[in-house]
Amino acid sequence: MTDVRIRRRGTGDRILGIWSVLVYAFLFLPIIVIVLSSFNSGRLLVAWDGFSLEPFAALFEKPVIRDAVMVSLRTGLIAALLASVLGTLAGVAMARRPGRWVWWFLMLLLLVAVTPEIVDAIALLPWMVFLGQDLGISIFNDGTMRLVVGHSLFSVAIVSYIVRSRLVGLDEKLEEASADLYAPPLRTFLRVTLPLAMPAVLAGFLLSFTLSLDNTVVSAFVQVSGTTPWPVYVLSSLRSGLRPEIAAVSTVMLLLTLVSLALVALVLKRAGDSATDIARTMGGG
Repeated sequence: MTDVRIRRRGTGDRILGIWSVLVYAFLFLPIIVIVLSSFNSGRLLVAWDGFSLEPFAALFEKPVIRDAVMVSLRTGLIAALLASVLGTLAGVAMARRPGRWVWWFLMLLLLVAVTPEIVDAIALLPWMVFLGQDLGISIFNDGTMRLVVGHSLFSVAIVSYIVRSRLVGLDEKLEEASADLYAPPLRTFLRVTLPLAMPAVLAGFLLSFTLSLDNTVVSAFVQVSGTTPWPVYVLSSLRSGLRPEIAAVSTVMLLLTLVSLALVALVLKRAGDSATDIARTMGGG
């Protein structure tokens, strides 16, 4: 009976292994195809004419593509900075000033995190128009500002969760000792609390940046002429067919995203987080 069970278990493991390979192939083969197509010398992705590095030169030679990439990078950095500042303050407040309000605030953050992007986009568009045109607040007529506000909504919730999770597991004795030595609250925050939370802040910043790079739905609604981010440019170019330079720039953006995620994992690992904690953080939890 034992040998039969071992053989059955071995057969089951092999079937699960094959199934896992098929699932991963199904998920990642399209990405591999795009990466390979970025070296295509042809005019369209559907026709392979030969190997070439010319599609990557479009990032520097074509102003439209270059501007779209720069808009995405600029928006991502500003949105990540804004989300890091607001999310850090919210996370510290929830961890160090607990109370009944924390659960209500967490529910609000959860609502922000689970709201479909299309709902956010539809709500943001008339709100931006109202603030910028009806009330005359000119900053909300700026395309970059619109994109930053739209991209940072979800990111603020993510950073808040990460920073709170980081500080809840740390003892407050160092901060209490700083207060006992007559350090003002601001100095305690800058010299003690913020360094303790810094791994989570950096991880939240990098995650916010990567989330901003591929934000398409909100960007398509709130953008204005002259500030078209890369995902929206790709979406609009589908009408004339996908070209190799689009695949090339997408490959560069993919590498940038992977590097950012690798830095998140490295920062959290050096902060002492386990592999499970790192996976939960990178999944937005």
